[in-house]
Parts: sequence; structure tokens; C-alpha cells
Amino acid sequence: MDLLRSVFLGLVQGLTEFLPISSSAHLAIVPQLLGWEDPGAAYTAVVQIGTEVAVVLYFWRDIWRIGSGWVRAVVVRAARSEPEWRMGWFIIVGSLPIVVLGLLLEDAIDREFRNLWFIGGTLIGFGLILGLAERFGRKAKPIADLSVRDAVLLGLAQACALVPGVSRSGATISMGLFLGYERAAATRYAFLLAIPAVVGAGVYKLKDIPGGENAYGTVPTIVGTLVSFAVGLAVIHWLLQYVSKYSYAPFVIYRVVLGTLVLGLLAGGVLTAAVAA
Repeated sequence: MDLLRSVFLGLVQGLTEFLPISSSAHLAIVPQLLGWEDPGAAYTAVVQIGTEVAVVLYFWRDIWRIGSGWVRAVVVRAARSEPEWRMGWFIIVGSLPIVVLGLLLEDAIDREFRNLWFIGGTLIGFGLILGLAERFGRKAKPIADLSVRDAVLLGLAQACALVPGVSRSGATISMGLFLGYERAAATRYAFLLAIPAVVGAGVYKLKDIPGGENAYGTVPTIVGTLVSFAVGLAVIHWLLQYVSKYSYAPFVIYRVVLGTLVLGLLAGGVLTAAVAA
């Protein structure tokens, strides 16, 4: 049974990781709605590795170009005028906030932040923020215009996703839109920026999977991770095509409706606020 549940939750993870609707919120809400035990924060962190491997595979050319260009510039001073040198540093600088805050707030992330009252509120609140960003962002700047200031602000926005319900892609994309970047540019950068943080968090949480009190176990977690990889790969391709033509308005509506539903079910006693760590 744990294997089937993990496959289903891997599907949920793959579908929701890259859409600005919060995969961690869905992994906390869905098990309760179906009457399953909560898989725990460790399962959530590890299964996200599957979707991030999908990002690495999908953007491998960009990653290789940025990574190799940055390493070359470390050795060859003349190469520091190339855009890869700057982009490499922007990703490093942008990753620092979520790493530092993730370590400082680890206990709260695993426990207090996973309260469904909190998650319902953040689904609504950050959904409205995404709506404002979509409405008022100029959506004109290409990613080549990225500056140190913007890289720091985007990194701080990504760090907000330590709170389930915020959405890593949603927070970063919202900040990108507020800063005037094109939808496709903000979305693409959000994917690249997420790789170091999510893979690092997943590897760090691997130690909590075997025999974990609330985890499904090692084999189901591996299977769920593989499912999230396959589904996530398809979702990346679809989303990048979508944002080049359409707005994020449907995701704003979905977040507000889901958050309101969660709060209503909590008030009615259908859902329990506290979820397992």
C-alpha cells in the first residue's frame, strides 16, 4: 500500500513542483483528504530530487554552458567578461538565502510551518501576490539584464518557499515579474535557481528516510522520486510553452480556491491542522 501511495504522491509532486501552486502544500493536503498518513517533511524533500533531476536534464545545455563558463573564468581572467561568469555568480548568490534560512529554521519547517491553517493562508496570500505581479509587472526585461541586486531579491523570494504553501517557482516568478522580467525569463531563471537548493535539501534529508517514523520507507520513496521525475519533465516543457502565450491568472484562482477550501475543511473538522514532521 505504501508503494501505491508513494507512486500517487510522486505524481502529485511532479505535477505541482513547477507550477506556482506549491508542491509541499499538496503533499501535506492530499494524504489527509485521502485518509493516508502524512509522509513527512523528509519524504517531501527527497521526492523533490526527482523533479530537480528533470530540471537538470531539461536545461543541461544551459547548466553546462553556465557551469563550464564560470569554471573557465575562475582560471582565465579574460573570460570574466562573458555572461556565463555573471550568471554563475548570480545563481550562487541567489542560493545563499534559502540555504542559510533553511538550516536556521529546519525545526520550524519540519513542524510549525506544516500546520494546515498556515498552509491555507499562504496559498491564498501568495496567490494574491502572484496575481498582483502578473497585473502590474512590466514583463519586458530579458534575463540578460539580471543584476546583483535582482539576483539577491530573487534569492530572498525563493527562500520564502521554505514555508509550505508559498511555492518556490511562484515566489521567484512573482519577484521576477515585479522586477520587470518577461514571464518566460522569470520562469526559466526560477528553475535554474532552484536546482542547488532543492537537490541540497533532498540529499540532506536522505538520512531521515530509512526507518523514519512518518516516512513511507526507502523503496517507496525511491519509486515516488522516479515518478516525480518523469511527470516533472513533461510539466516543465508544457509550462515554458504556456507562459510564452498566457498569463498566470488560472494559477492565482486555483491557489485562492484551494486555500479557501482547506481553511473551510479545517473549520468544519474534516482536516486536522497539525501534520507529521
